[in-house]
Parts: sequence; C-alpha cells; structure tokens
Amino acid sequence: MRQGFDNDKYIGMQAERIRERIARFGGKLYLEFGGKLFDDYHASRVLPGFEPDVKFRMLSSLVDDVEIVIAVNANHIEKAKTRGDLGITYDEDVLRLIDVFRSRGFHVGSVVLTQFAGQPAAEAYRRRLDRLGVTCYLHYPIPGYPHDIERIVSDEGYGRNDYIETTRPLVVVTAPGPGSGKLATCLSQLYHEHRRGVEAGYAKYETFPIWNLPLNHPVNIAYEAATVDLDDANIIDPFHLEAHGETTVNYNRDVEAFPVLKAMMDRIMGESPYRSPTDMGVNMAGYAIVDDEACREAANMEIVRRYFTAAVRFRRTGEGGEQAERLRSIMKRAGVDEDLSPARAAALRREEETGAPAGAMVLPDGRVVTGKTGVLLGAASALLMNALKAVTGVDADLPVIDDAAIEPICRLKTEHLNSVNRRLHSDETLIALSITSAGDETAARVIAGLERLRGCDAFFSVIISDADEALYRKLGINVSCEPKYERMSLYHK
Repeated sequence: MRQGFDNDKYIGMQAERIRERIARFGGKLYLEFGGKLFDDYHASRVLPGFEPDVKFRMLSSLVDDVEIVIAVNANHIEKAKTRGDLGITYDEDVLRLIDVFRSRGFHVGSVVLTQFAGQPAAEAYRRRLDRLGVTCYLHYPIPGYPHDIERIVSDEGYGRNDYIETTRPLVVVTAPGPGSGKLATCLSQLYHEHRRGVEAGYAKYETFPIWNLPLNHPVNIAYEAATVDLDDANIIDPFHLEAHGETTVNYNRDVEAFPVLKAMMDRIMGESPYRSPTDMGVNMAGYAIVDDEACREAANMEIVRRYFTAAVRFRRTGEGGEQAERLRSIMKRAGVDEDLSPARAAALRREEETGAPAGAMVLPDGRVVTGKTGVLLGAASALLMNALKAVTGVDADLPVIDDAAIEPICRLKTEHLNSVNRRLHSDETLIALSITSAGDETAARVIAGLERLRGCDAFFSVIISDADEALYRKLGINVSCEPKYERMSLYHK
C-alpha cells in the first residue's frame, strides 16, 4: 500500500514534545489522552502507514516515567454503555485496557469512577475492582458544572473528589470512550496538587483534527465523518488566531469550552498557561505526513466508508437517518460520492450479471477482483478466496479447498446446527482452507497471502452477515455494503 505517514518520525517528535511539556510544568504533567491509545484504526486508515499501536510505541520510549489512570463514567456503567467497535461494555473494556497496558510494561495506577452518585451497577463495579486488587477512586457530580467556576474550584467542587495518588512525572488519563470525564479528572488533580504545593500541568493529546492541516483537508473532514454521532465540527481556533496570529484547526466543543477551561485554570494555577485550545495540544501527527496526496486519497475513502456504515445502520435499525444525511453533506464538501471506490461498481455489476449477491475488492496493486454467491460459498467467502488467489498468483479457476473439508462443515450446519444456509461463511472457509493446507502446497501458499490483503477495500452488493464482517475486520480489510438485504424479510440474523 502507498504510505503517507512516517511512524518513526512521529514517535521521535511526539515523545520530545511531551518531554518539553513535562519540563515546562516543573516535572509533573497530566496528559488527557483522546481517541484510541493502542487500536487507532481510524488513524491508520486516513494516514496510511500510521500503525494502530504507534501511540503505544511512542509512550514506550517514556515507559519509566508513565503512569496510567483510566476514567470511566459511572452513568455509563449503570446504562451498560457498549463500545461499538468491540461490542463490549465500558466496564469490561476498562479491565481489557488494564491487561493490555500491563502486558506492554506500563504501570496502571488506578481507575477513577467519574460522576459517581451511588449508582448500583457502579457501586458493584467498584467492589469488583477492589476484589481484583485495582485501586479505585471516586469523583462526584458538581452542581453548576462547568459554568459555576467558584463552586467547581472549591472544597465543595473538585475538593470533594478523591485525590488520586500518583508517583510518576507523566500521568496519562485515558478512557474506554468519549464522555468518560478525562478532562475533569485532570483538572481535579491539578486542584489537589496545587493545594498540596506540587507544581503540575495539563496537556491534551488528541490526534484529530490535525491542527496544522487546512480546515477542509480530507483528513480533517474524515474526523467529522467519524464523529458524526457527536455532532462535532472542525473550525478555525479564534483564540489562537487572536493570540498568535496563526491559523489553526480545532473542533467546536474544545473551542466552545475554552473560556470556561481557562477560567478554571486561572483559578487553580493563578494564571492559565494557555491562550488557546490549540496551545493545550501536543499533537505532532501533521509533521509526520510524508505523502499528502496518499493521505488525501485514503481520507476520502474513509469518508465514503463512514457514509455506507451509517446507511447500513439506518437500514438495520431505523435509527441514525439524520447521521447518514449529514454524511452525504460531508461527502459533498469533500468532493466525493458513493462511487469513489471502483469496488462498488464492480460488485453491483457482478450482482446484475449473476442475479445473486456479489462482492469486489481493490487489491494493493490496483486490480479489482470479484466474488459471487455460489452453491458452497457465500459472496464474502468467494471474494476472499479470489482475492487470496490473485495476490498469491494462483489461477482463479483452480480449486484449492478439498471438498472433503467443505462437505462436513456444510452437513454440520444444516443437519446439526439447524441452519437453513449450507454455504460457508468466510471464517468457515478459512478453516476449510487451513485443513486442506496441511497436505496441499497450493492451499498453504494461498492462505499465506492473508496479510497482503490488510488495508484493502471491499464492497458488497448487499448487507453481509455479522460473522463475515467480523472476519474481514480481523483481517484488516475495510468493508462497505450497499444498504439493502439479500432477502425481503423482517428478521435478518
């Protein structure tokens, strides 16, 4: 794939910027970490070459100075809020995050339950953390937040919150998702630190929007597409323009909240160290873009993918129609439409030719391969096999899966698992291919091509099954579907 982003350059510049910010505040920095810390697949799609765990790798260069605090909103626990990309609740994701951080050698100091008001599920979760040996702190709702500065920055506001004991100079405050209270956690800690006579500062690390790219750069527009459910919008930072005479990009919520945030920091620290929301950031991603055109193309593709994701969600649930319409407007602003990927036209054309669902994929060298629904394989399985054959140089007409591996799976599905569809899903197809590869060199060669499909774009003429979509996602293949079902029925699981 064409690379547009230099990871090594980014790691070096980002780590150095964070060290500078720690030194600026006397050796103690609370760093609000926005977005995904180690599985930032959006960034890897719009900045080709950006590795999903590059932030982790960057922090690894500071690992002896880093302590991680995870914030989770007690209301989200009570409502069992779920991460859409992983399908797990926020409270479970906190445990997953702790395991991942610890496995990479990071010190996880504690978990803080924000907005805690005695919610039964949150209280049960606090006890669970205690049994697991995880230190848990409680932060409470503050009446009048965020505008009643006098109350917030007082013993009745931040002063009521538990003081989080930390031991290292860089405290990374992260969370399972937005609205978890990361900023409030950082400011509460600043309040307590300054009451104790400890010098400490705050900074924000959020990759998007990229402040030193133009407002209407596709990478920044793609951020709006990704956060359409939050109603975010990129805008010029007026505070930065006035203070420094420099045009930078931020997003509306940070700009709108800045006067209140500055007033809080004035009260906590005597004088805010920042004159604009852009000043607070430590993001150096824009300086690591080495091929702007590659990033523009990748971001435009992401904008279109986001549209199809929203359109499919609306078709499935009847909700989010306004988001799909807003994404149409975002596509128009970016100068792209639904036909940006050649895979869409190829998939729809193959469906018209065969009268059955079909798929298409754009390979790393630009070739487009298709797959059709057959007797034994669904469209997703057929496309995956054809793509693997293409990237490994195997004849498309050559059978590479032994019928002896396929038939038992088909019988199991229909005779024992009561499935009405005997065709193999893509994960089942890979199992059959793996079984065949034990005694067949060609099958082994084909399955070895899986990694070469990572980052490819696939499009299907109908909404594919959850199992197929999940398998493609695990393989790193980007999936879009026409917002229609194969069958005219009410239930589609």
